[in-house]
Amino acid sequence: MTPTPYVADRAVLADATDLIARFGLDAAIEAASRADRSRDLGNVVHFCRWRQVERLVVLLTADEVIGTVH
Repeated sequence: MTPTPYVADRAVLADATDLIARFGLDAAIEAASRADRSRDLGNVVHFCRWRQVERLVVLLTADEVIGTVH
């Protein structure tokens, strides 16, 4: 069972869709890179946020349906 994604706010979704539009299938890699850069700078808040964006990008670009379809 795949866990339901957590979306903290609208900006996380906006960042995920922006990365998908700009980087296509490499959007998750870009989000991970930004998370790593934030971690290296010691910014835990941005690190967690970019990891969240990365997970959301993976879900948004998946070919299969995740969760309940209504």
